[in-house]
Amino acid sequence: MRQFIKRALRKINKLTLEQIQDLLFSTAAEIDRLETVLDSLTEGILVCDTDHNLILVNKLADRFLPVAHDQENVPIWQAVHHEQVSEFLEATLISGDRVEEREFDVEIKGLQRLLSIGVLPLVQDHQVTGSLIYIEDITEKRGKEAKLRRAETLASLTTLAAGVAHEIKNPLGSLSIHIQLMQKAMNFNREMFFNAHPAGQDSMGQDPAEYFNLLDKYIAVVNEEIDRLNRIVVDFLFAVRPMNIDLREGNINAVIEELIKFVGYELEAAYITCALELGEDLPRLEFDERYIKQALFNLIKNAIAAMPEGGSLTIKTEVKDEEVRITLSDTGVGISDENLSKIFEPYFSTKENGSGLGLTLVYKIIREHQGEIAVKSKEGAGTCFTIMLPIPQRERRLIGYGGAL
Repeated sequence: MRQFIKRALRKINKLTLEQIQDLLFSTAAEIDRLETVLDSLTEGILVCDTDHNLILVNKLADRFLPVAHDQENVPIWQAVHHEQVSEFLEATLISGDRVEEREFDVEIKGLQRLLSIGVLPLVQDHQVTGSLIYIEDITEKRGKEAKLRRAETLASLTTLAAGVAHEIKNPLGSLSIHIQLMQKAMNFNREMFFNAHPAGQDSMGQDPAEYFNLLDKYIAVVNEEIDRLNRIVVDFLFAVRPMNIDLREGNINAVIEELIKFVGYELEAAYITCALELGEDLPRLEFDERYIKQALFNLIKNAIAAMPEGGSLTIKTEVKDEEVRITLSDTGVGISDENLSKIFEPYFSTKENGSGLGLTLVYKIIREHQGEIAVKSKEGAGTCFTIMLPIPQRERRLIGYGGAL
């Protein structure tokens, strides 16, 4: 078609008015077809001229990035209202570099999305006539990759569970028993000594009470470390063993209210205020109360640890897109972009004494309930976890019927 138009333009002086009109209609139809193709692509496309001015943008690119179309003869980085993307485009286009993939976190209609942006030279007849910028939403792709990594990691951990239980848990039990025997022997010796020396001094005139107290201190440290190791082993086994989920219909709001009463003193002691924004008339869900409580409790404990100077925790429930969403938002220290994608992976922890299994357990519990969990965070501005649990089919019909009324 383009060759036909070129040939026609070379003979424009010889064409009749009717032929020129046909040529214009054909050209317009060709342009419409090309625009339809561009708008049908699953990637965003932006085209710039040699002065880096924006001359073409398809619908998906317009949806991905806030682009000002009313600004003429300005470089594209001034038309894009996203600081990081704008800086990237300016540096890349000015240097003339070819970048095939650069990832950016962009908020689109209130949702955080991960975009991959590439910049290529636009070449025609062996000459650079501008630049082509393509944008792809890779949020789901990266999410699937992360889920696959977690599934593979959990699968590999399962093969180690029996060995860990035998090699660590049993010796820990033996250590605990023998420490108790040592305590009994020491208490017996202490009693014998003070019965024989009511004044509290031996034949040399020395008071051994400080030595007994020092031994008590050492043994207390050993007991504390044994308990900590035992908790890590228990959490590990809980993370890798198949869960026997006992699904029963229940009110998720009632579970949250009960849990907040349980941790109320701890929140108060940490100078954390808790606000509940529980949606009214939520549909009843099918869940295992023990496990859901454990998942929510782990998230609340994380929030407390993230607010060492106090702060606020908000728990919200609502119905959205045929699912019940539970949102826990804190005003804590937040999570860096580098760590955000790793927090659900086993053994990843930023805490000095953390086992790295707390959020892994949360992820596993929610997935066992056929749900999803997402996280948004910014360093210094807090963290927001969102749990999405499916509404049973019967409850969906009831909601739809009520809406029809």
